[in-house]
Amino acid sequence: MSEFYTMKIAGLERSLRKFPVNDKLDIAAFILFGDTEITVASATELLKRVPEFDVILTPEAKSIPLAYEMSRQSGKPYIVARKGVKVYMGDPLCVSVRSITTNKLQELYLGDSDVEFIKGKKVLIVDDVISTGESLIAVRKLVSEAGGIEAASCAVLAEGDAAQRDDIVFLEPLPLFFK
Repeated sequence: MSEFYTMKIAGLERSLRKFPVNDKLDIAAFILFGDTEITVASATELLKRVPEFDVILTPEAKSIPLAYEMSRQSGKPYIVARKGVKVYMGDPLCVSVRSITTNKLQELYLGDSDVEFIKGKKVLIVDDVISTGESLIAVRKLVSEAGGIEAASCAVLAEGDAAQRDDIVFLEPLPLFFK
């Protein structure tokens, strides 16, 4: 039988299923895919809290619906930092990342046209959950190496110690569940 953690996000109640990360830690899984109501509400609330920006950048994949909706509501474009090189990317920029939900080193890429687009612009970094901050470090490095200026970093939820950070904008804290 699965355990759940129930919380309010952007005024909406959700029950998040808990999953083991290892024998000492469980996390409550927050999945935006398929939950249009929470995606739209979260985008609306985050846009009220972030400073002015020119473009949104999000890592692939779970936060893409949120970036899209924030783009739609704000009228600003969004770019996805991809997990693999695509043939249309030209000379891609690459950084490496390891996050709490990934068991191996991952790489994030921006194609040369995205790098050119970001250069000199205020970039809003968007993610679904910020936990250890490793993915955020990688995306920030992409922004910097592309010549962009970080406007802010935001997420729907800040997990564990991330909720104590003052360098991110988020809607709600999400606890870690230690066994």
